[in-house]
Amino acid sequence: MESSPLSKTTIASKTTMESLEKYKDEISGLPRDNGWIPWQPLCLYKGFWLYPYFLQGSLQARDHFEAQPSDVFICSSMKTGSTWLKSLCFSIATRAQFDIDSTTPLRTTLPHECIPFLEYCEYYTAPQGPKTSLFASHLPYTCLPKSIIDSGCKIVYICRDPKDTFVSLWHFLPKIVATMAPGQEDLVVSIEEGFELFCKGLFSYGPYWDHVLGYWKASLERPDKILFFKYEDLKKKTEACVRKLADFLECPFSIDEEKEGAVQKIIKFCSFESLSNLEVNKTGKHVRGDDFVENNIFFRKGKVGDWRNYLSAEMGERLDNIMEEKLSGSGLTFKN
Repeated sequence: MESSPLSKTTIASKTTMESLEKYKDEISGLPRDNGWIPWQPLCLYKGFWLYPYFLQGSLQARDHFEAQPSDVFICSSMKTGSTWLKSLCFSIATRAQFDIDSTTPLRTTLPHECIPFLEYCEYYTAPQGPKTSLFASHLPYTCLPKSIIDSGCKIVYICRDPKDTFVSLWHFLPKIVATMAPGQEDLVVSIEEGFELFCKGLFSYGPYWDHVLGYWKASLERPDKILFFKYEDLKKKTEACVRKLADFLECPFSIDEEKEGAVQKIIKFCSFESLSNLEVNKTGKHVRGDDFVENNIFFRKGKVGDWRNYLSAEMGERLDNIMEEKLSGSGLTFKN
C-alpha cells in the first residue's frame, strides 16, 4: 500500500461564497456555550460540541467530500494518542515508498501534516492512484460525512482513559491560545472549571463518552471496517497492535520484514521519545492559514496514569463513575 504525502489540495476551494453563507446561517441557529475559552463559543451539533471553525469544515466535507472504498480514516477525540497513531499508520502504509531511517516525511514534517485533517477540508490528490489514502478526523461517528460510511472505507479509532485525556487536553488548550492569541492564555478556564465542564461533556468534540461509544458500537457492528484501539493497550502490547494495524490496512509484514525487524524499527521510530526529539517537532511550526502553533505542543508526556499528578483521587473516581454509567451495557470499560 502506498500513499503520497506531498500532493495536497482542498475541497474548500470548491465551495462557493453562497454555500459558505449557508453554513454560517446553519451554524448561527445552533445552541451555544462559552466552554473552555470564553471568546470561542462551542456549538451543539447532533449532540456534540464543536467550535464553529471546525463545524464549518465538517459541513463542507459533508457536502463535498467523496470517500473512496480504499480510504482509511484515523479517528479520535482530542488528546487520546492520535499523533502516535498517525505516525504508526503513516509509517506502516508508506514503508514501501519511504525508508524510515532516511526518507520518510515524518523526519521533517509534523505527523498531523502528513495526513490530511477532514475538518480543515484537506485531502491528498493521487494522480497515480495509490491503493490507499489516509485521512484523519476528530468528528464523532454520527457526524462523519455520509460518504465515509456508505463507501465502506476503513476507520481506525483510538481512545484513552478519560482522566488522562482530560489532563492532556487541559494542558494543550492554553498552549494553543498562547500561540494564536498571545496574552489571552490566562483566560482559559482553571483545571477545576475545566474538569466540571468535561464531566458535563462540554468541550471540543464532547461529550467524551458519546464519542467513544459511537465508534465502539460501530466497531462491533462492522469489525472488518472499524478497528478500535485503547491507548493503554497500544502502550502495553505495541508489537501485537502494530501487526494488527498492518493487517487491517491490508499491508501485513512479510516474513522477510519480520526477520529484518521492520516492526520493531517502526515502533522505535514512532515512539514518543524518538518523535519528540526530532528537530521539526522541537522547533517547527504547524501552519493553518494565517494561524500557527508550535509543533512541540503536540508532545507533552504520553504517559499512562499521569492524571494522578493533577487530579485528586475523588475527581478520578467521579469521572470513572460517570464513564461506567454512560458506557453501561456496552461491554466497554476503562476500569483497570
